[in-house]
Amino acid sequence: MSDKLSTFLESGVYRFENPNAVFIDPVRVLNRSYTRFRVSPSAYYPRFFESKQDSRVSSSTSRKRKRKEKKPQALNDREKVAERRHQEARPLLLKAHECLLRATDLLEVMSNLRRDFDSLRECGDLSLPDVPQQSFIELGRVWQTPLYEITLNFHQHEKLIAGGSLIMQNSEESVLPVFNNLVLNETGNDVEAEFLNSPYVMPRESCFYMSDIGQIHNLIPAEPGRGFNLIVVDPPWENGSARQKSRYPTLPNRNFLSLPIKQLTHTDGALVALWVTNREKLRGFVEKELFPTWGVRYVATFYWLKVKADGSMINDLDLFHHRPYECLMLGYCHRESVDSECLPKFKPVQDGQIIVSIPGDYSRKPPVGGLLLEYVPGFKPTRCLELFAREMNSGWTSWGNEPLRFQELRYFIRDR
Repeated sequence: MSDKLSTFLESGVYRFENPNAVFIDPVRVLNRSYTRFRVSPSAYYPRFFESKQDSRVSSSTSRKRKRKEKKPQALNDREKVAERRHQEARPLLLKAHECLLRATDLLEVMSNLRRDFDSLRECGDLSLPDVPQQSFIELGRVWQTPLYEITLNFHQHEKLIAGGSLIMQNSEESVLPVFNNLVLNETGNDVEAEFLNSPYVMPRESCFYMSDIGQIHNLIPAEPGRGFNLIVVDPPWENGSARQKSRYPTLPNRNFLSLPIKQLTHTDGALVALWVTNREKLRGFVEKELFPTWGVRYVATFYWLKVKADGSMINDLDLFHHRPYECLMLGYCHRESVDSECLPKFKPVQDGQIIVSIPGDYSRKPPVGGLLLEYVPGFKPTRCLELFAREMNSGWTSWGNEPLRFQELRYFIRDR
């Protein structure tokens, strides 16, 4: 086994010979946040592991789609800018993909990522039956919202009972409002929680604040020194596909102008990472309005290249309206308006870095926080915040209207 593969199996990050590209397995990366649980690979990866027969059907569908979506004969001005951006990114993406295809040891492991930990699943310790999931978005809109509570079970221990069976006992419980309230697990272990008779898992040293966008100001720290110096934002951008498929509610782009990024920033400054699609209208909005309003100075764009388990891209690279990649726009923010001579000195970020991974559920982003830490200004340990989060990470504050979305026990395996 190569050193690269050995490191990957432990960390979830495979570094190619090209220093500007990495492959990550989100399951392994997320598992570093847990002590007694493991993220279920089959639950994380519901797509892109089809059989060869399914792949032929998918390819046929893809060819039909390409015939339907021929590029316009004449591009409008906005489409021309989008095409120019694509042509600038194209060689970087191709080079990263070539690195992946040459990493035969990694490709062999990739084909089995969904089946990892199957031995644990065979123990019968499967998290949850296949029942409908709670909709936190709907619950957050009803009059009973302030009355909903979550129970955190701390200090669990095993007890031997008659017959030699082990059961888990809780020695301490904490009952807290689940909406419009900062819910913390400050312990060094995972905590099991219960909400409306459904079990959830909170990673060690983590917290969440579940609310609508109107309550986000409650996250602003009373002391600037308690602000955040890494802020990842994954907004529910206006998206026709998401709306048509009822995947999640979206918001008009202008709603995001009110996010108090500068007030959330630590006194030493913050690295802000914003997920965006390839729509040129959106890219222009971020560059001309959103970042300036937030007080963020743009520094670089990273690309998330989406591949299947066999290493192929999920779509043709040049498919105009369905590129197989998304963008992560990075910028630096300082809390106070000061003279240019007194600005914090931020570390330069190399533009055009590529993160390769197999996508999880629809719109679920890979956990990239660990890859960004080297560029984060200020003191350590880093204070990290994710806005519009749908899952939690150790050491992070997660805010949104459904930060527990992927924390339900159905997405985990108990690690014995």
